[in-house]
Amino acid sequence: QVQLVESGGGLVQTGGSLRLSCAASGRTFSTYAMGWFRQAPGQEREFVAAISFSGRSTYYADSVKARFTISRDNAKNTVYLQMNSLKPEDTAVYYCAAHPDIVTIRSWGAYWGQGTQVTVSS
Repeated sequence: QVQLVESGGGLVQTGGSLRLSCAASGRTFSTYAMGWFRQAPGQEREFVAAISFSGRSTYYADSVKARFTISRDNAKNTVYLQMNSLKPEDTAVYYCAAHPDIVTIRSWGAYWGQGTQVTVSS
């Protein structure tokens, strides 16, 4: 069982930056691939970024490549999402997810956080 708690969301202007954090409970954090997803009002939840358990491999949705960076600190049981050059279309609730498989985490998670709201004003 993994419990995930996101933080760092908020209101930012177009072109601004935010860093989301996701703190995980449990001693097995380093054995999970981690991912970020987002869901805008009236839309399905979509993949944003993923990172392997070691942190050596990262994956991004085309819409956020070169603007977002996912990273993790296994000593702190935390995964981060640095978001730069934010656009109004990035507005959504952002969810942290964990899964033992790096392939599956790019589609869905086994464990989910409660989400954190990111709003980008134009």
